[in-house]
Amino acid sequence: MAKIEKQNNLDFYNKIAELLRKARKNVIQSVNKTMVYTYFEIGKTIVEEEQKGKIRAEYGKKIIKGLSQKLTKEFGKGFSLRNLEQMRKFYLTYGKQIETQKNKKTQTLSAELDKIKNQYPEFNLSWSHYLFLMGIEDIKERTFYEIEAYNNNWSLRELRRQFDSALYQRLILSRDKKSVKELSQKGQILEKPEDSVKDPYVLEFLGLPENKKFSETELEQKLIDKLEHFLLELGKGFTFVGRQVRFTFEDEHFRVDLVFYNRLLQCFVLIDLKIGKLTHQDLGQMQMYVNYYDRFVKLEQENKTIGIVLCRKKNDAIVEITLPENNEQIFASKYLTALPSKEELKKLINNKDNE
Repeated sequence: MAKIEKQNNLDFYNKIAELLRKARKNVIQSVNKTMVYTYFEIGKTIVEEEQKGKIRAEYGKKIIKGLSQKLTKEFGKGFSLRNLEQMRKFYLTYGKQIETQKNKKTQTLSAELDKIKNQYPEFNLSWSHYLFLMGIEDIKERTFYEIEAYNNNWSLRELRRQFDSALYQRLILSRDKKSVKELSQKGQILEKPEDSVKDPYVLEFLGLPENKKFSETELEQKLIDKLEHFLLELGKGFTFVGRQVRFTFEDEHFRVDLVFYNRLLQCFVLIDLKIGKLTHQDLGQMQMYVNYYDRFVKLEQENKTIGIVLCRKKNDAIVEITLPENNEQIFASKYLTALPSKEELKKLINNKDNE
């Protein structure tokens, strides 16, 4: 009896504790959002005041410096000259994307903030996120990362990692012009198998130098050890099923290196790892794996299986001639164990545009 009572008390405590955790999280999110909107409006006010000056640059420096001194004296840290200039830049960066409404007066701060929220797109990220995003000059690329950071709840560290690994440019490489346009409007949308594929995949988190020799088993083990990072690199909707998943057909045993399931596409995703150059035999083997899963593993209501061969090197001509013209299931992608330079990716994109 005492044991049951103790468990009931623990359950009671956990319910109350969870309510408090959620409340605390909501308060923090509310404070962060209010701070971002306030900084936006401060930036707007500074820009409007600057425009009254005859010599804009000199006048702007003068008013920001004076404002910084007064605000710091009354409100403390957080209003340095640099911070105020960042608020100004925040308005100039995001204010260009909307139409401002003028000659509307409000009497309270809350009413003013409501007015701002009605005028401008929602700012759903932290101020630290926006400080980083403002450094991305291309509006389409910046909007893509803003959408993805919000949809995937990226921390600032993860946002930096995705940008440094050139996620936007890599997705461009595997998409047609219509899909590229959608990236900057909706973020990454998974509607068909090829939407889930990147080329190349960047596996810098494994800590494997580009010039180091390693076996497929070592590569697989590294991916398992860093599974959380690998799932982030794979993208949306992926859940891990197993490694070296065995199946038997006609008394022969086969093993798939890595098996995942994508909840958004509602299908299995099979990954085979190759440390050398891709061959047509590798593609044929993956085709057999995919066929087996389609015929004997997937449920009737699930979509067709996707197979991805990850390789160090590949010849696109070999891939094209090996796979059927209407292929929508088998893909070959390179993997990199170090971050590519933006110049390398730009070259690949330019070559794609010229094809």
